[in-house]
Amino acid sequence: MKYYIIVGEASGDLHASNLMKAILQKDGNAEFRFWGGDLMRSVGGTLVKHYKELAFMGFLEVIMNLRTIAKNISLCKKDLAEYNPDKIIFVDYPGFNFRIMKWAKELKFETHYYISPQIWAWKENRIKAIRRDVDHMYVILPFEKDFYETKHNFPVHFVGHPLLDAINDKELVDESEFRKKHNLSDKPIIALLPGSRVQEIKKMLAIMLSVVDDFKDYQFVIAGAPSQEFSFYKQFINEHNISFISNRTYDLLSFSTAALVTSGTATLETALFKVPQVVCYKASSVSYQIAKRIVNLEYISLVNLIMDKEVVRELIQEDLNVKNLKIELNNILDPSYRTQMFNDYYELEQKLGGTGASENTAALITAHKIF
Repeated sequence: MKYYIIVGEASGDLHASNLMKAILQKDGNAEFRFWGGDLMRSVGGTLVKHYKELAFMGFLEVIMNLRTIAKNISLCKKDLAEYNPDKIIFVDYPGFNFRIMKWAKELKFETHYYISPQIWAWKENRIKAIRRDVDHMYVILPFEKDFYETKHNFPVHFVGHPLLDAINDKELVDESEFRKKHNLSDKPIIALLPGSRVQEIKKMLAIMLSVVDDFKDYQFVIAGAPSQEFSFYKQFINEHNISFISNRTYDLLSFSTAALVTSGTATLETALFKVPQVVCYKASSVSYQIAKRIVNLEYISLVNLIMDKEVVRELIQEDLNVKNLKIELNNILDPSYRTQMFNDYYELEQKLGGTGASENTAALITAHKIF
């Protein structure tokens, strides 16, 4: 069968690549054409456009790039029509994918949505488009099944969280060799995960680096995103003389004592590696004020949302400052504080339902399952 997959960011590239591998195990004749990244390309098929060219952060940034977004949508529709796939698989990335899925459904394409957009957080009225345009929805957070089926009477599949697969499949790395290869000392590591987009990295990394001199018994290491070149990070590294490791975040988390993490999927990844963390988030003032008025959530991190309580401290907007960051970093380095967080992390992992998300989803997609 011919599969067309649309991904718009690094995390989607990871999960879609694992889904592609699982599909190949079910359908040996599978052919892939996709918008995605290097991980998907390594599985095989044709990459139409890299997600690096698609990622725009915040309301203002989207508005400033409307012309580019419109061109990409037109290109995608044209390419889809020419390829004529048996199945289209949308992976998160709702701003773009919702435009395509409406058009695709009108043309009678079979539509699958893997990793539900977070309509439980905002734009809940998108359920109307999902009902109309999505044949099969695969959700990865335990509370999403109840949200769709109980609240909106729309059947979905809870397949488990793909991060568990990605982490479980990770090859073991020797810590001494890792430290030697990346010129790290024997000091405990505090990982800095400032995000993947240029705008958020600039905002987050500056404040994260402001506490480095107050923790001289530790070494700070920036986790470079695969979507950004080393030249972009060089300005921060030279100024603070700290370490930088690109595209090896999982290895870095394996050996980290603590982490400062930009809100997003990385907060859940950090928790699953059992690394105590402080969640950081700061947007432009305009974007934040708009989001504050339309997002109806008590927490912003996936860890706290899944657990429905504050497991990790969230420093948002004005609360993300040097004073608060130092206080919270000291907290997660305190043994008693860390023990409670570890206990919550283990409970979190149980709630996610175990490994097998990629295989579960691939089995459903390839089986022509009808509700």
